[in-house]
Amino acid sequence: MNAEAFIIHLQRAEGRRPQVEALKAMLPLTVNVIDAVDGLKLSESDIGAVYRRNVHRPRYPFELRAAEVGCFLSHRKAWQEIVDRGLDAGLIVEDDVQPEGEGFREALTMALKTIKPGDYIRFPYRSHTDKGREVAGWTGAMLVEPDHVGLGMQMQLVGRDAAAELLKATEIFDRPVDTTIQMRWLTKARILSVSPVCIRQIDHLLGGTVVQKKSKPLGEVISREIKRAAYRLSLRAVSYRNRPRRA
Repeated sequence: MNAEAFIIHLQRAEGRRPQVEALKAMLPLTVNVIDAVDGLKLSESDIGAVYRRNVHRPRYPFELRAAEVGCFLSHRKAWQEIVDRGLDAGLIVEDDVQPEGEGFREALTMALKTIKPGDYIRFPYRSHTDKGREVAGWTGAMLVEPDHVGLGMQMQLVGRDAAAELLKATEIFDRPVDTTIQMRWLTKARILSVSPVCIRQIDHLLGGTVVQKKSKPLGEVISREIKRAAYRLSLRAVSYRNRPRRA
């Protein structure tokens, strides 16, 4: 298995550099640090070249912030590295992730031995997401094919064919990267998830999120929650119609 790790790190996030170094020492693969795309430095033309609203269905109800566009482009850089380097797979890690000891090592070993070229294996950080049928087992870990793909891009092991398909499917995008991954009919990848949870998100220990969010009036917050709930229902309906065929 020719696999390498890619840590996505925003250069101006200086408080996260010690965690990047800790991850480099911890991950049992050749590690590369990818300079994240800084959304705050993107021009309107930069954003317009890759982002348009209402490209796919179900319609995503919110306009992306520049930081979310930068996040998406950063993951595209990682997928491109997997393809350009001719790797079998790449472990993509955001710089606010903390692997959890032996459980993580067992899960990663299982994933590396199990992954196929068209697979995209998520390492969720929440235990209540990504429930589904078991497709592979290992000592202390298993892979499931989730009924509903969870959110978050903290860590994924991406096969070379999956990376190539993701690049083709997202030349133009209309929603955040994790929400796009939920659209299995678009990405063409087989989405699997590691269970149990073996990583933590520790952005609160590293100065908070770098995807800046502004406080909103209460009315706008309520409106967004209603729209978000409606979108989730629509997504589940489309996901069900396009669910993977099981033998």
